[in-house]
Amino acid sequence: MTETTPTTGTTAPTARTSTPYSAHSPRTAPAPPALGTLGLFTVLLAASLPLVDFFIVNVALPTMGRDLGASESVLELVVAGYGVAYAVLLVLGGRLGDLFGRRRLFLGGMAAFGLTSLACGLAPDAWTLVAARVAQGASAAAMLPQVLATIQAATEGPRRARAMSLYGATAGLSMVAGQILGGVLVAADLAGTGWRSVFLVNVPVVVVGLLLAARAVPETRSRRPEPVDGPGTALLAAALLTLLVPLTEGRAAGWPLWTWLSLAAFPCAAGAFWAVERRADRQGRTPLVPPSLFALTSLRRALVMIVPFSMGFSGFMFVIAVALQRGAGLDPVPAGLALAPMALVFLFVSLAGPRLVTRYGTRVVSAGAVIQGVGVALMMLAAWRAWPDLGLVELLPGAAVAGAGQALQLPVLMRIVLSEVPPARAGVGGGVMVTTQQSALALGVATLGTLFLSLAPHTGMRDALLWTLAAQLAGVLLTGLLSLRLPRTVR
Repeated sequence: MTETTPTTGTTAPTARTSTPYSAHSPRTAPAPPALGTLGLFTVLLAASLPLVDFFIVNVALPTMGRDLGASESVLELVVAGYGVAYAVLLVLGGRLGDLFGRRRLFLGGMAAFGLTSLACGLAPDAWTLVAARVAQGASAAAMLPQVLATIQAATEGPRRARAMSLYGATAGLSMVAGQILGGVLVAADLAGTGWRSVFLVNVPVVVVGLLLAARAVPETRSRRPEPVDGPGTALLAAALLTLLVPLTEGRAAGWPLWTWLSLAAFPCAAGAFWAVERRADRQGRTPLVPPSLFALTSLRRALVMIVPFSMGFSGFMFVIAVALQRGAGLDPVPAGLALAPMALVFLFVSLAGPRLVTRYGTRVVSAGAVIQGVGVALMMLAAWRAWPDLGLVELLPGAAVAGAGQALQLPVLMRIVLSEVPPARAGVGGGVMVTTQQSALALGVATLGTLFLSLAPHTGMRDALLWTLAAQLAGVLLTGLLSLRLPRTVR
């Protein structure tokens, strides 16, 4: 296979990676870095949009429900429809970027994201909003994998390590900032738009991003593209849908028979997907998710850690938004701003991450898990002692400490996942990582959100929040134990 150099369109031959993938596979000298500072800023701006939009609706849901007359199950579809479409199509988005050019898919996906955001903001009823959110998730799946693939293919050495660290910092900060921004925009009621502004705000950002991308983002692609893996794509979609849809909709729908049948079908769909992908890999074809990619120890072990980390992150964000508004009686702005310390500390600590990793290696991740655990315990103590007077001041110590711990984990884990992935498989590797993260985010809302909402009517909001935070603390403990198996150094 040959890989096109990012700026000139000339090609440099590379040896096809053998099975399993190896960090020492023979390759020609890499192309010089072509992603400049402005280009890096542009792709990181684009990377923030899908994650901001996953969380921005949390504090806007009550206002949406009143305005559109939507039931709780329909409101959950506003969240789940976006998340499921996004997760299902991410790997395919990465493959299409490898096929047709990552810059081309990046521009097309970003433009579609802007148009679907406009459709969400103008939706006349709840079901139109759900449909627009599904389309928005699909457009995000076309755009986001190109960010990671472009970084992998158009940077090298220390610049790539710095770019990956910044990507991880952007991802974590976007998740917290989205919730804060949602509260501010709903309360501001700009030009009478109310909750609609949480979607309309994307439009000018996308316009700026498109102008910058047209100037600063280089084109990278494989000269001999592999065909789309149709069976693998269909089976991956079936596996994710049979898992995520019943978990996100089951509680609100009363757990009807179809939810249990769907969950029972998940192992079958996942097993069929893996069997098809293994057969394609062994036959020398390029499957949607090459099983041999998981022979990379760094990728495999970091992906396993991303699952409980992301589940805890998204579950906490959803639950705290509901608890502060419905239980503590806060308006959207104070409910969103209660997490501002977490966002600020995450930003500053994540900037120090690359230097800490250079000095201490992946033990930084283990330290981050311990620090995050302390932060979650402090928030549990605050909820137990101060409820229902829970807000920014009460949550500040725990949120700040937890944000520091998260900042020492997520950016490093994302860097580890892709550290040994060959540039020719950058799109596939990025798609696998983001799909894992997004699926875990959706699972976190479904599982921890369901736990909280199921307990609240029986135990009260405070105790439901405490039990949910305890479940998150168990997840933090798991990530800390798993971090001990990471490679000591990061390439």
